[in-house]
Amino acid sequence: MSLFASIPSVVEECSADALEWSRLRELVAEFAVSGCAREWLLALEPSRDPAWIAEEHRLAAEMGRLLKEGAAPPLQGVFDPTSLVVRARIVGAALEPEEFRELLLLLDSIAAWQAFRPAAAQAAELAELTAVFAPRMGSGVAALLGSLRSRLNPDGSLADGASPGLRRVRREMERQQHAIEEGLRRIMRRLSEGGETQEEIVTIRGERFVIPIKAEFKRRIPGVVHGASSSGQTVYLEPLETIEQNNELTRLVEEEQAEIRRVLAAMTREIGLEAEGILEGARALARLDTLRARARFAASFDCVSPRFLVPGEAGREPDTAGDAELRLELKEARHPLLENRIRARGGTEGNGPDSRPRGIVPLTLSLEDRARQVVISGPNTGGKTVALKTVGMLAMMAQSGIPVPAREAVFPVFDAVLADIGDAQSIENDLSTFSSRVLNLNRIAQRADGESLVLLDELGSSTDPEEGAALAVALARHFLDRRAWCVISTHYTALKIYAAGNRGVLNAAVGIDPETLEPTYELRMGVPGISAGINVAERLGLDPSIAAQARRQLDSHAKDVSLFLDQLHAQLEAIEAEREGLRRREEEVVREKRRLDAEGLKEWRAKVRDLEGQLQSLLKDFAYRVRESVAAIDERAGQQKLSKEAERRLARLRREFSEQFDAAVVAQHSGADKGDRAAQPHLVREVSVGDTVRLKSLGKSARVLRRIDADTFEVAVGAMKMRAERSDIAAVERPMAPAPLNPVVAARQRGISVTLTRPEAASSEINVIGRTVEEAGEEVDRFLDQAFLAGMPRVRIVHGVGMGVLRRALRTQLAQHPHVQHVAEATQAEGGAGATVVDLRP
Repeated sequence: MSLFASIPSVVEECSADALEWSRLRELVAEFAVSGCAREWLLALEPSRDPAWIAEEHRLAAEMGRLLKEGAAPPLQGVFDPTSLVVRARIVGAALEPEEFRELLLLLDSIAAWQAFRPAAAQAAELAELTAVFAPRMGSGVAALLGSLRSRLNPDGSLADGASPGLRRVRREMERQQHAIEEGLRRIMRRLSEGGETQEEIVTIRGERFVIPIKAEFKRRIPGVVHGASSSGQTVYLEPLETIEQNNELTRLVEEEQAEIRRVLAAMTREIGLEAEGILEGARALARLDTLRARARFAASFDCVSPRFLVPGEAGREPDTAGDAELRLELKEARHPLLENRIRARGGTEGNGPDSRPRGIVPLTLSLEDRARQVVISGPNTGGKTVALKTVGMLAMMAQSGIPVPAREAVFPVFDAVLADIGDAQSIENDLSTFSSRVLNLNRIAQRADGESLVLLDELGSSTDPEEGAALAVALARHFLDRRAWCVISTHYTALKIYAAGNRGVLNAAVGIDPETLEPTYELRMGVPGISAGINVAERLGLDPSIAAQARRQLDSHAKDVSLFLDQLHAQLEAIEAEREGLRRREEEVVREKRRLDAEGLKEWRAKVRDLEGQLQSLLKDFAYRVRESVAAIDERAGQQKLSKEAERRLARLRREFSEQFDAAVVAQHSGADKGDRAAQPHLVREVSVGDTVRLKSLGKSARVLRRIDADTFEVAVGAMKMRAERSDIAAVERPMAPAPLNPVVAARQRGISVTLTRPEAASSEINVIGRTVEEAGEEVDRFLDQAFLAGMPRVRIVHGVGMGVLRRALRTQLAQHPHVQHVAEATQAEGGAGATVVDLRP
C-alpha cells in the first residue's frame, strides 16, 4: 500500500456493513491486474474532498475512452518494489536474480507507458491522463533499463556478457568440462572391454563428473566413489586421472560465483541510485491499474461519471459545479450487486418452475434542496429496501471515484452515509430487534446534519403499530429539522400523511400491478404507495379464507384510505398514458418538420443549381461580346493588347461574380440577409427627384422627373421621357456639395474649447473578424465616435462573410446609430459581402 497516497478527508461514518460496501469493492477489484491495485481497491473508502473526487472521475473517464479505442496501459509485472529498492540502498547488498527479473518487467512497463503517445484525435480527450501519469523517468532510469536488459537473461540469470570476467571464467569452465568429459569417455571405452562399466554415460554427483560402474569392480579401478544407485548394483566413480581436472573445475565454479555476486552487487547499487524513479513509475502504473479496473467495471455495468454540486462554489468544473440549489438526482439507476447476482443466475429471478427472466427495473429518484426527505411506501417485496440500498451504494461509489450504474447521477458531497436497514437483533448483547434499532437510530439522530445521507428502512417497526408510527413521525421530523438528506421506507399511513402535509417532504411509491398483484418495482415520485399486505400474502399462498377474514377486520377508515390510494394510482396511470401519447405525437411532429425541412433544402439546392446555370450563361455571353468587340478592331497590335486586357478583366470579373454568388447563397440559406437592404450593393438606394442618374441600358445620363413607386422612376434623357427601374440605375450623379465643416473646427469657431486625444490615430477602417456580436458592437461604436469627431465622410467595417450573423447584427446597429447617414454593402473591390461601407452624417 506504500505506492498509494492516502485518500483525503475519508467519510468516517458510512454504514459499510448495512450497505454491503465490502462486496462492492470485491466486485470492482476483480477487474484489476496487479495485486497492489487489488489491495487498494479492497481498502477504498469514500472521500469528502470535492477536488479529489472530481480528479478520480475525470481520470477514470479518460481511461474508459482509452480502453474503448482498443488501447490499454502496460500493466504486466506491476508490483510494489519498495522493499527491493530499500535493500538496494544498503551498501554491499545484492538482490537475487529473480528479484532482478521482476524489476526488469516493471521497468519495461514503465518505459512502455512513458513512450505512449495518443493520436492527435485522442490527445485532447486523454490530456489529463497522460499528464498526470507520465512517469518522471529520467535518463538514469532509462540507462538502468538498458543495463539490466543487456546483462540479464529472460529467466533472470546473468548473461555471459554481464562482465568481461564472467565471460572469461565461463569459457574456461566450458573448456574444462569438455576436457573432463573427453577423459572420462576414454576411460569408459577402456573399461567397457572388460565389462566393468554399467553404461557408457558421463554424469555428475556432488558437482563432480563421474562414471557409473558395476559395484563388484569398484575396488579394481583407482578413484573416489561418490555414491551408488538405489539398487546398489551401480556406483558412481571419479577416476584418479580426472580428480585434478574436477578440482580445477570446482575452483572455476567458485570464481564464477564470486564474479556473479560482484556483478549483482554492482547492479544493485545502480538500482539504489535510481530508487526514486523506479518508485515513481511503479506508483503511476499501480494507480493506472486502479483506474483501468474502475473503467472496465464502468463499461461492464454501463456506468456514468456522476456530477457533484458544491454550494457557494459557482464556476467550478462541471463534475463539481457550484449550484444555487443542491439536489440528489438518479435517473435509471441500478444496484450493481443485484445486477451482478441476476447475471450470475442467467438473468432470471425466482426459483423453481415459476422462475422467469427479468432484468433490473431502474430507479429514478429526485430530491431538491427545498425537499430533502422522501417517504417510500408500497407493498412488501416491492423494492423499497433495494431503493434505499441503491441510493446509499451509489452515493458511496460516487465519492470513492467509482462510476455509478445509471443514465445520469447528481449528488451533493455527503460527510456521512447513515443507514438503519434490516434486523439488528443482538443475542450477545442481550438486545431485542427493537432495542438494537432504537440504539442505532439514536446514534444516527445525534450524528446527522445537513451534509448527511440518512437511509431508514421500515422506520418504527418491531413494536406496537400506533406507538411505532408516532415514533417514526417524530424521527422523520427530527431529520427534517436537521436538514439531512433522508430516504425512508414505511408501511405506516401516519408517515404517508406526514409526508403529504409537510413542506420539504415528498411521498413516493413502489408500484404494484392491480390485476396480478405483483410488484412492478417502479418508483413513482409524488404519491404514497399501497401496502396491499393482505393481497401480497394471498398471492404468496396464504389460505383465501384467512385473507378474507383479514379484510373483514380492517376498519372503515383503513378501507377508505386504501380506496383513495387505489383511485389516485388509477388517475396517475391515466395521466402517464396521456403523457406518453403526447410524447408520441410530439415525436411525429418533429419527424414531419424534419421531412419538410429536407424537402425545402432539396428545393433550395435546385434553385441554387438554376442560379449557377444562369450565372454561367451570362458570363459566357459577356465573354462572347468582349471577344466580338476586340475582333472588330483593325489594328493588329492594338487588338492583341486589348484582347489580353479583356481576358484579365474577364477572369477577375468571373472570380468576383463567383465569390459574390457564394456569399449570397450562404446568407440566403442561413437567413442572415433577411430584411437587410444593404445586402445588395448593386442596387442604388438613395434616388431623389432632380437627381442626375446614369442608366445601364443606354449608357447615358438622365434626370429624375418623378417617383412612380418605390423602385420605378420617370426620367428624361434629353427631350425624351421614359420609365427606369432602380436596377437599371448604375449611379447617382449629384453636384459636388461643399465639404461639411469638421465638428471640432465648428465648435472651436463658436468659442468652445475642444481637446482631442491623438486625433492622428483616427482610421477610416476597422476589422472585427473573430469578435462576438457584443464585442464587435462595442468596438464599432467607439470607432464611429472617433471617425465622426475626425470629420470623416465615409468609413469601412470589415466583419467577414461566415454565416452572416455578425454582419446582420452590425448593420442593424448601424441603421439606428445617430452618426450614420447611409449603410451599404461594399463593392467586390472593397470586400463584397465581407465588409460594410458607412456614410457618416456631416
